[in-house]
Amino acid sequence: MFKPDAVLSIPFEITIAGIPLNIHLILEYLAFFSAYRYYVYLRKNRLDPINHSNRLSIMLGAALGAFLGSRLMGFLENPVLDISAVSFMQLYNLKTIMGGLFGGLLGVELAKRIIHEKNSSGDLFTLPIILGIFIGRIGCFLSGVNEFTYGTTTSFATGMDLGDGLKRHPIALYEILFLVLLFVFLRKLYLQNKFENGLLFKLFMVSYFGFRFLIEFIKPNAFFVLGLSSIQWLCIVCFVYYRKTLIHLPRAYAKVYLL
Repeated sequence: MFKPDAVLSIPFEITIAGIPLNIHLILEYLAFFSAYRYYVYLRKNRLDPINHSNRLSIMLGAALGAFLGSRLMGFLENPVLDISAVSFMQLYNLKTIMGGLFGGLLGVELAKRIIHEKNSSGDLFTLPIILGIFIGRIGCFLSGVNEFTYGTTTSFATGMDLGDGLKRHPIALYEILFLVLLFVFLRKLYLQNKFENGLLFKLFMVSYFGFRFLIEFIKPNAFFVLGLSSIQWLCIVCFVYYRKTLIHLPRAYAKVYLL
């Protein structure tokens, strides 16, 4: 039977038939499944300039790049000094969505070079990615301080006890709200279908990485280079990569409201 250990407490834990379940892991799997099904739905309802074979190759490149990037940035976010004292599974479980996104981007670009695909491929992935991150962040919030998605202590009205008895910024909730707004804006742009192919994904990347750059200032990071966290440095790399998109970002969002 379903037995919530504490219905409203954070971290939130559930037990079914005497077996404790990891709510974050459950929602993580749900995020992947939901994002993929949403992608399939979108692809069925819009002409894809990329053929099926090339699209599969691109998805493989994205998956491999995301896997490697998420683990690399997960490690750099909290570098382990004594590698010998850390098990392989501990290193495997170090991951971050930021590294996954940028690693996936590089994996896609490499795959496209190999198969000689010239068309932009990111637009169909954009809304499903936002949906997946949204569901995953619900799991992060419910996990409280068991996941490194909580903020610094605060006396601000939004401060919450996330499991350690301290009032902290609920960063996962901030991100959930941001993702809802971003989804609404970019979905409107997607339905208008009046912009150049590939712009939707670029706008997502610079918007999301911009949000994460700012939110890192209220996250209790322990590792900094020149006053910035590893995630913030990755954000800067992304901004440089998409520097042309950043210049046109205000105009693109203005058109969403005006059209």
